[in-house]
Amino acid sequence: MEGIKIAKGGSYLDKYKVSSHELSLLERGDGVEIMLQTIHESNIFYIYPSENKEVMEFFYLLSGELKGEIEGEEIILKENDYFSIKKLKSPVHFTALKDTKYLWVITEPIFKDVSEYIRKLKDIVYTVERKDRYTYMHSKRVAHYTVKVAQKLHLKKQQLEHAHLAAELHDVGKINISEDILNKPGKLTKDEFDLIKKHPGDGADMLANTYYKELAPIIIQHHERLDGSGYPYGLKEEEIRYEAKIIAVCDTFDAMTEDRTYRKAFTAEYAMEEIKSLAGIHYDPDIVAVFEEVLKEEGKL
Repeated sequence: MEGIKIAKGGSYLDKYKVSSHELSLLERGDGVEIMLQTIHESNIFYIYPSENKEVMEFFYLLSGELKGEIEGEEIILKENDYFSIKKLKSPVHFTALKDTKYLWVITEPIFKDVSEYIRKLKDIVYTVERKDRYTYMHSKRVAHYTVKVAQKLHLKKQQLEHAHLAAELHDVGKINISEDILNKPGKLTKDEFDLIKKHPGDGADMLANTYYKELAPIIIQHHERLDGSGYPYGLKEEEIRYEAKIIAVCDTFDAMTEDRTYRKAFTAEYAMEEIKSLAGIHYDPDIVAVFEEVLKEEGKL
């Protein structure tokens, strides 16, 4: 039935497991994540203040027993007890007196930081960037710019999160391209460039059948351009996801301002002027304008 999702006991979207605890992501949406966590007996876990003061966390004990200390007072939490966190000023820690299971709801996506699958994809990106010393940390820089621009454009929580993660993974499909092609000092042949043009689709395929599938359209579109001159599909204007449009600008700037095997880096000023000359043709003008603001604020222009 439309509007309702049923999940049987033991099912989850993603899971992280170590000797001390297990964390299962049950549901997510609009920046909210609902998780099930088990802390094994005698283990300690910490709750840290969030950089975002508006974040709320809610913990509901389903079984077990926790011991904590709040402002010097010992507190014991048992089944059906709960507590919430907002504007926490310093870390709080609890010890599991027995195996403890609780429901954890947070209004900020955090599971990606422990997801085994995302970690593997980030490792692949790192491997790709190590193939070519000129692209080392490229994806991190693109993700940094993407978040800054997305925040200034007031993207919704979930859009911002998708843009951030897609930016970090946008080149993951390059794992299928040989080092010889990635490091070629001269002009690529048509066949070689055709292989390069496959990387957005290959990256999207790596996410298409996972619960991170909403990132696939962004990754596959990050080389599309407003006038249809991009690849792989030659999409135009509103056919291109807004998050992909942001990544396109950030990706282009970072590529232009770093050394490559076939040329030296351009200055930030030159790269920005080139991008501005293509605003409305290749790149969204509003995104270009905001990106220029970000560079000025960071002292790069």
